[in-house]
Amino acid sequence: MHSTNLLLEEPIRMASILEPSKPSFFPAMTKIVGTLGPKSRSVEVISSCLKSGMSVARFDFSWGDLEYHQETLENLKTAIKSTKKLCAVMLDTVGPELQVVNKGESAISLEENASVVLTPDQGQEATSQLLPINFNGLAQAVKPGDTIFMGQYLFTGSETTSVWLEVSELKGDDVVCVIKNSATLSGSLFTLHVSQVHIDLPTLSDSDKEVISKWGAVNKIDFLSLSYTRHAKDVKEAREFLSKFGDLQQTQIFAKIENIEGLTHFDEILSAADGIILSRGNLGIDLPPEKVFLFQKAALFKCNMAGKPAVVTRVVDSMTDNLRPTRAEATDVANAVLDGSDAILLGAETLRGLYPVETISTVGKICAEAEKVFNQDIYFKRTVKFVGEPMSHLESIASSAVRAAIKVKASIIICFTSSGRAARLIAKYRPTMPVLSVVIPRLKTNQLRWSFTGAFEARQSLIVRGLFPMLADPRHPAEATSATNESVLKVALEHGKASGIIKSHDRVVVCQKVGDASVVKIIELED
Repeated sequence: MHSTNLLLEEPIRMASILEPSKPSFFPAMTKIVGTLGPKSRSVEVISSCLKSGMSVARFDFSWGDLEYHQETLENLKTAIKSTKKLCAVMLDTVGPELQVVNKGESAISLEENASVVLTPDQGQEATSQLLPINFNGLAQAVKPGDTIFMGQYLFTGSETTSVWLEVSELKGDDVVCVIKNSATLSGSLFTLHVSQVHIDLPTLSDSDKEVISKWGAVNKIDFLSLSYTRHAKDVKEAREFLSKFGDLQQTQIFAKIENIEGLTHFDEILSAADGIILSRGNLGIDLPPEKVFLFQKAALFKCNMAGKPAVVTRVVDSMTDNLRPTRAEATDVANAVLDGSDAILLGAETLRGLYPVETISTVGKICAEAEKVFNQDIYFKRTVKFVGEPMSHLESIASSAVRAAIKVKASIIICFTSSGRAARLIAKYRPTMPVLSVVIPRLKTNQLRWSFTGAFEARQSLIVRGLFPMLADPRHPAEATSATNESVLKVALEHGKASGIIKSHDRVVVCQKVGDASVVKIIELED
């Protein structure tokens, strides 16, 4: 399993680039989040997506009703059972998204240099001269000269379906704009984005709360993607709301950074959230193009050092309609991996794209190739230096396990955990081999019934780079006697052998608790 990693700093024999990659049980260490929708909601397509490497399924509630998404989720559950591939569920909120209301759904042509009025009067019909919007306070939020972007696929950057406007005049609650490029908008829903302006709407809207209470709580979602997170208090308020539903107290909140406001408060948001999603579509509009890569590198570094998963979006937009990504997109995916991304999020590419399975497979292959040239040595030293001394007990054990695994060229690291924290800390140091996180369930009670924890923790590692979960038998507690631990280890090793991850004479590094002590041990497999 262990591959001799190339380093880009070393001379590479050019012919070696053309050598086909060896197939592996894990398509890539970097995870793939796929958005399920019209083109990817059948059991057959979802099964193929899981086999191709999707480990988190995202449900986007900016369209579709609860019944529609429930049907998709039931199909996902069926696909998980048939493929025996674990998959986590992510609910994506709509947040304070501004929208044009086009009840007639007729195509609207906007001509360059003409004027158009944005009005909060939703009773009006949408025309080329007048567009009703779902927000009363736009005239108070903008001033002449401000830029507004609008379109059906606004954040795909497609020029024919998106338009940019410049505010020229304010008339009461109406905003008069000059159209800066010609475009035809079609469909019932267009999104509006006001560049670098604060929109006074709650991050978690009433409709978001309804979706969480009626759909999220029933389905015990693993992740909440909090759209348009602008402050740490947005995350705290969302967590307070989730805590009202017993089953959602363990749900992890991923803050979606979509605008300048979120960027400005990034450090406090990172501290409050469980993970970060860099929504590059929206950010690409708020930031000058030449600054987008800088934010990506800085944000990913901060997430890596904090040991919190970072997800990058909008990587292979062209694969929505094409079987191959552009050269720039292929390079972009690889750079996201080299920058330290834990996962790649596919939106329109799988939701309404023509090739959802091929997209997941292609992105997985690019990630796997990039991982081979990821400079783990420099990354490890930088992380240890950043953490500083004295290290916490758990951090010291985690970094030592990774160091030992690399020194002995181990095929895999096996970590016993009940909360998942120890395994995530090991993954933070980006070992070159997979980390098998053996989650030991814990028994808990609410005075009415007994239940086991563990399923949440196992699924939540499906978004962390290099971490692959396995749920252990609940009869084996995490801090058990030496004999019990040995029996769980035996099961984990047998699982590894059956999957082809490890073979005879391979070395394996094991991280576990024995009594009050944490132990890292190296074992060599016999015939």
